[in-house]
Amino acid sequence: MTSMEDERSALEDGILLLQNEGSKLYTGDGSVDIHGKPVLKQNTGNWKACFFILGAECCERMAFFGISANLVTYITKILHEGNVSAAKTVSVWQGTCYVTPLIGATVADGYWGRYWTIAAFSTIYFIGMCALSLSAAIPALIPAECVGSACPPGTVTQSTAFLFGIYLVALGTGGIKPCVSPFGADQFDDSDPKERVMKGSFFDWFYFSFSIGILIAGTFLVWIQDNVGWGLGFCIPTLCMGIAIIVFLLGTPLYRLQKPRGFPFTRMCQVLVSSCRKWNLELPKDSSLLYETPDISSAVEGSCILEHTDTLKFLDKAAVVSDAEISDGDVFNPWRLCTVNQVEELKTLIRMFPIWATGIVFAAVYAQMSTTFLEQGMMMNTTIGFLTIPPASLSTCYVICVLFLVPIYDRIIVAIARKFTHRGKGFSSFQRMGIGLFISVLSPSAAAVLEVYRLRLAKDLDLTGEKVAVPLSILWQIPQYFLVGAAEVLGYIGQLEFFYEESPKSLRSLCSALYLLGFSLGFYMNSFTLTVVTYFTTKGGKVGWIPENLNEGHLDYLFWLWAGLSFLNMLVYVVFAIKFKSKKSF
Repeated sequence: MTSMEDERSALEDGILLLQNEGSKLYTGDGSVDIHGKPVLKQNTGNWKACFFILGAECCERMAFFGISANLVTYITKILHEGNVSAAKTVSVWQGTCYVTPLIGATVADGYWGRYWTIAAFSTIYFIGMCALSLSAAIPALIPAECVGSACPPGTVTQSTAFLFGIYLVALGTGGIKPCVSPFGADQFDDSDPKERVMKGSFFDWFYFSFSIGILIAGTFLVWIQDNVGWGLGFCIPTLCMGIAIIVFLLGTPLYRLQKPRGFPFTRMCQVLVSSCRKWNLELPKDSSLLYETPDISSAVEGSCILEHTDTLKFLDKAAVVSDAEISDGDVFNPWRLCTVNQVEELKTLIRMFPIWATGIVFAAVYAQMSTTFLEQGMMMNTTIGFLTIPPASLSTCYVICVLFLVPIYDRIIVAIARKFTHRGKGFSSFQRMGIGLFISVLSPSAAAVLEVYRLRLAKDLDLTGEKVAVPLSILWQIPQYFLVGAAEVLGYIGQLEFFYEESPKSLRSLCSALYLLGFSLGFYMNSFTLTVVTYFTTKGGKVGWIPENLNEGHLDYLFWLWAGLSFLNMLVYVVFAIKFKSKKSF
C-alpha cells in the first residue's frame, strides 16, 4: 500500500514538475503573439524585441523634431507671421499633438491593442509628413519673398496646405505617443523577477533613443532647413518616418502583445452612474461584502485584482448590491452594479490627478525651448568663428545633456543611490519627479538672467530702437537648455515610470495618454499666457513684454514669471506626492 502511495506521489510530483517547466516556457502575464497565441519567452520579447521599438522611436522622433524644432523659424521667415503669432501657432499645434493621444489610447486599450494602433496611426503620420513636404516644396504653396520690409502673408490655400500637413501629423502621433513606451515595457514579463528588473532600465534607454533622434534633428536637419531649403528640410524627416515604420514592422515576429481589455471610459462612466444612483445607500462595514466577480478576468481580461482602498468611499456605493437588484435579478447590469476592481480603477486615476496636474507647468517650461528661447536666440550673435549657428540648433545642448546624463544615471547614480535608499532603482519615481521639478525652476531663471544682460547690452550700444541682434554669443543660452535636459532626465522619465507602474494594467495606454495630455495643456498654457501677457502689457500703446523688436521689450519678465510658477508648482507637487504615497483622500 505504501509503495502504491509512493508511486502515486512520485507521479503527481512528476506531473507538477512538467507543468512548472512548461509554464516557464511561456510568459506569465498573458502576452500573445501577432496571431493571438501564447508566446515562448525564449524566442520573443525582452531586449531583442525592444531594439526594433527603440530604433523605430529614434527615427520617429527625428521626423517629429525635424519639423517642430525649427517651425517658429519657418512660420516667421517663410509664412511671414509675427513673433507672438508664430509662438502661439507652434504652441497650439504642439498642444494638439499631446491631446490626440487620448484618441490613440482609447483605440489601443479598447479595440486594436497597442501594436495595431501604432502601425495604423504611423501610416496617417507618414501621409501628413508627405503633405507638409509638398507645401514647402511646391512654389505655388509658398508665399512670395519679402521685398524690403514688405512681406506678403500667405494665401488661404497656402495656409491650408501647411496646416493640413502639420495637423495630420498631430493625429498620427496621437496613436504612437501613448502606446510605444507601454508597448516596449510589455516586452518584459512582470511575472519574471529578472525581466521585471530589466524593465526598470527600459524607460531610461527609451528616452536615450528618443533623444538621439532629437539630436540629429536639431543639428543636421535644422542646418539643412536654414542653409539648403525647406523642401529638402522637410523631405528628409518624411523619409525618417518611412524608415521608422519599416523598422517597427520588422520586429513583428519578436513582439509580445497584450490583448485590448475593453473601452476604459465606459467602465469609469459605469462607476459614476452606479454610485450616483445609490447615493442614499449605506456602505457595509465589511468591505468584503462589496460586489466582485468570482473570476476577475471575466470582467477585464488579463487584469490583476486591485485591492480595496478606504479613499473616495462614495464611489464604493457602485459595488453595493441593493435589495432591488437582487429582487429584479439585475445583478449583471454594469450600469447599476460595478465590481470593486472597476471602482478601484477609477479611484487610482482620481488619486493620480493632482500628480498629473503638476506636469502642466513643467510642460509649459519645456515649451519655451521651441518658442521664447528660440526668439531670444534670434536676437543674439549666431556667428562663431566661420560657423553660423541656427538658433534652433541650441536645442541640441538639451539633447546632449540627456544623452550624457541617462547612461550616468542608469549605471552610476542609481548604483550609488541604492546604498542609501535600498531600492532596486535607486530613486523612486516620486523622488525623480520632485528633483526634475526643482531643476525646471532653474531653467527659466537662467534665461531671465541672460535676457537682463542682453537688454542692458542693447541699451548700452544704443540698439534698443533697432531690430538687430546684439553682439552677445548665442552660446550663453547653453545653460538654460542644459537645465531643461537635466529636468527631463529626472522629471520626464520619472513620470513615465509613475504612470506605467501606478496605473491599472487595463489602463496603461490611457494613463500614458493622460500624462501626454498634461504636456498638451502645458503648451496650451504657454499660448494662453503669451496672449494674456501681450494683452495686458500692450495697453495704453505700450510695446509690451514681447514686441516684434525684442530689444525694446522685456522678455526677461516672462521668464521670471515662469520661474515663479514653476516654484509654486513644485511646492504643490510635494504636498500631493506625500498624500498619494499615504493613499489619503484628496
